[in-house]
Amino acid sequence: MSHTLLSPAEMAEADRLAALSGPFDGPALMENAGLAIHREILRRFPDAACFDVLCGPGNNGGDGYVVARRLAEDGLDVCVWRETAPRGGSDAAGAGRLWRGQTRPLGDFAPRPGALVVDALFGAGLSKPLEGAAARAAATCADAGARVVAVDLPSGISGATGRATGPAFRADLTITFFRAKPGHLLQPGRAACGELVVADIGIPASVLTAIAPKTFQNVPALWRARLPRPDVETHKYARGHAAVFSGGPSSTGAARLSAMAAARAGAGAVTVLSPPDALLVNAAHLTAIMVAKVSDAGDVERIVATRKVRAAVLGPGFGVGEAARAHALALLAHGHGFAGLVLDADGITSFRDAPDALFSAARSASAALVLTPHEGEFARLFPDLAADEGLSKLDRARQAAARAHAVVILKGPDTVIAAPDGRAAINANATPWLATAGSGDVLAGIVAGLLAQEMPAWEAACAAVWIHAEAGRRFGPGLVADDLPGLLPPVIGGLLG
Repeated sequence: MSHTLLSPAEMAEADRLAALSGPFDGPALMENAGLAIHREILRRFPDAACFDVLCGPGNNGGDGYVVARRLAEDGLDVCVWRETAPRGGSDAAGAGRLWRGQTRPLGDFAPRPGALVVDALFGAGLSKPLEGAAARAAATCADAGARVVAVDLPSGISGATGRATGPAFRADLTITFFRAKPGHLLQPGRAACGELVVADIGIPASVLTAIAPKTFQNVPALWRARLPRPDVETHKYARGHAAVFSGGPSSTGAARLSAMAAARAGAGAVTVLSPPDALLVNAAHLTAIMVAKVSDAGDVERIVATRKVRAAVLGPGFGVGEAARAHALALLAHGHGFAGLVLDADGITSFRDAPDALFSAARSASAALVLTPHEGEFARLFPDLAADEGLSKLDRARQAAARAHAVVILKGPDTVIAAPDGRAAINANATPWLATAGSGDVLAGIVAGLLAQEMPAWEAACAAVWIHAEAGRRFGPGLVADDLPGLLPPVIGGLLG
């Protein structure tokens, strides 16, 4: 599974298992890594006048020594800069002994004119801020506007969290090995990496069996097989009925966006559940989407039961308060084929003073709960997790999902989708054009449309996030939320082939 992500600790275990099982031992894997970097450098930077290779004391530095030696063997101008020699007896020490060229103190480093800088100082395993000569080297590269190739991960960026706790390198190209890490996709690590290349250095995929990773990059290969695919005998209710709760007469647009997105995502029938005073407003704007009057939780129960509603969206433009809480709890208590509730926006905020009531209902429900918070809404439901600076975005989403017994879509440029069982995916195809009012309402509707077609909740959430981002990417500048539902059919059609 090339979309699997490994933490730094899991990657170290993959290295260990690979060296034990062969066919490559540790020194051979290091040689392969150096060759992969050497190959990418020659292919992408043929205009480099010279090469400054910054080598740390560990295996990351060992890769750097291999790169330096291979470039020098090509007759190129190479200088190694280091603060200390590799640790004695290590694979890096062996690679360092083979380097016969120029070596200078890292404390004296400044990029030479026209040089390509290879950052092989620390990589993903660094657990503390850069300091001393390494910190100055990062600042010097930034000030000089030097082109940088990072080995594994730009030094100073955490492979687990994507954070920089101090100075850090910014790379034009980052080359990692076997599998990417969360820090390659979580911001600001993703931006610091530049282009990311995952190189094959001979680690067999079979090592993943023992590691059993639960973190993934959100790509179609993760969920495409579960994407709903109607057959020739399918009728509209077999394709699922989705419902979306509307707010009052001046707050109906968000619900209609969600409803159209659910329909475009493939739900066979979609109904807007409207308060009486907004009924005519909604009816005047809808054609293929049905409208039903809802005054209280009893009306919700009746409509869900009689019209065989499988999924619902509650929150966009609805308003914060007791009505939202009552409707949400009634839906989670409903049986009879109801598959899932997507709680967004006002629906999430309505439980800020009573999160345990929501979490308890989700734990006992047969239906799935999907929460779609941005960072502010997340802090209202999970204030302790939001305030814990020791947790990465991935950690926060994962712990929230376990606590709430819900699938959590923690939104942003690096959206994380986490399931109660510990699975999590990091999205990587986001576009800034989606930062527009109503975009989140469309995402909630896509999730509900897929849930209505009986797609499992975590896979539906992952698919919805990717499809939503891909639609925004295809449109580009000038995108408004009204554009998004109409962009969904070609994206989904392409996935279905």
